Amino acid sequence: MRWLALVCSAQVASADVLFEDVSDQLPAHIYDGGWEHFVGGGVAVFDCNGDDLPDLLAAGGENPARLMRNTGGLRFQDAPLPELTGTTGAWPLDADGDGHLDVMVLRVGENQLLRGDGACGLTPVNDLLGFDGGDAWSTSFSATWTDNGPVMAVGNYVDRNDPDGPFEACDDNQLHHWDGTGFSSTTLSPGYCALSALFARDATGTTRLRLSNDRHYYVRGGSEQLYDIDEGRFLGPGDGWADVQLWGMGIASRDITGDGVSEVMLTSMGDQLMQIAGADGTYQAAPYSIGTYAQRPHIGDDGRPSTGWHAEFGDINNDGRPDLFIAKGNVDQMPGLAMEDPNSLLLQQADGTFAEISVAAGVATTARSRGAALADFDSDGRLDLVVMNRRAPIELYRNVTPQTGNWLQAELRAPAPNTRAVSALVTVETARQSQVQEVTVGGGHGGGQAGPLHFGLGTAEQALVTVTWPDGTQTRQSVRANQRLVLRP
Repeated sequence: MRWLALVCSAQVASADVLFEDVSDQLPAHIYDGGWEHFVGGGVAVFDCNGDDLPDLLAAGGENPARLMRNTGGLRFQDAPLPELTGTTGAWPLDADGDGHLDVMVLRVGENQLLRGDGACGLTPVNDLLGFDGGDAWSTSFSATWTDNGPVMAVGNYVDRNDPDGPFEACDDNQLHHWDGTGFSSTTLSPGYCALSALFARDATGTTRLRLSNDRHYYVRGGSEQLYDIDEGRFLGPGDGWADVQLWGMGIASRDITGDGVSEVMLTSMGDQLMQIAGADGTYQAAPYSIGTYAQRPHIGDDGRPSTGWHAEFGDINNDGRPDLFIAKGNVDQMPGLAMEDPNSLLLQQADGTFAEISVAAGVATTARSRGAALADFDSDGRLDLVVMNRRAPIELYRNVTPQTGNWLQAELRAPAPNTRAVSALVTVETARQSQVQEVTVGGGHGGGQAGPLHFGLGTAEQALVTVTWPDGTQTRQSVRANQRLVLRP
């Protein structure tokens, strides 16, 4: 397999990865609710006021959603937010192209697009922008941009109005296109209970919409889906799209083989499936020996399968190799699945395999985790961790790993309508390696983030940064390590 041929990046001084629990620095918040909130429970991470500190908007389920402003030093305080209950998730994006980050809040009921003012003010603008929030049970979101403006995908779960539901009652999904004056809606059918959605370049390099679906409610023939927005259709085996069926919960995308094309991580009940992108444009399941399947609890004596939710890649020790966090937890009281199900933190090794380190790192909690995010909340160049739980308090962990490697953070700005340059590729090259990340909106479970892309550099003190902008043009510059860059065309 190609992943065995990874070029080893520069080594940093040997040190154990370590996180410090600083959850008491957050306002008290719990994602809670009945069966309509068994799923969802994510967090949006974004800078709502331009101070270069990531803030949080946490879904609450039957509790109100919460906006938490980062005041520095990993301390957060409540900020005003319109009262929104029934929330399942939230994703930041600049939907109106004014340069300020907005937030799409998904709900059991009408979804709400909140316009940001650059000072942490968020105002509902469904009517103003002609966005139809519907009345579905919405659980996944992603967005991409055309020349006209954003195309937003909303994935829906069970149709609550189906008298024969909930089983085999998956709702249809929606695409919302900006037409210059407002949003128009297109139905994507069939739907298979999408719990994660991601517009991203697939193994062929084409931007397509991936939907990860909950097999527990599959109709006959249901599977994971890939939608081609230009052709207006779902792809199938004739297109090289494999028929994969799993209890899909979350999507993460990152190049881990060094070929510049992103692999895909799919969480589920049971195996967590890593798909390796091939040179022929198709995906193959990673070998079991890669260490990412994480199909059973790694502590305790509960041998039942794990339930994976949010997955996210991030270089937590800045050695130049992306690592992987997976939030885990039983749906509620499902007897066939593990109840004490610790979160996974998988550290990528020099040979491309992953090792479980969550216990030693201090993040192996066993609450019913759902959403999460890896982000540098204290501007020290190390990725911290926030974890959302169902019926348990939100958690925050400071990365205090000693002797981490050098790093870069790159944030893109571009003219309207796509002011955050979504779908751009950022390539960071050092003497030892090349890393590529794509700017995306979506994926994960219940939430995502808009902020700088983080690159670990190992011992490298400088790097060549190349941006391939959405229109295909490129810019390059040589930079010193250990800084945050704001890049423009």
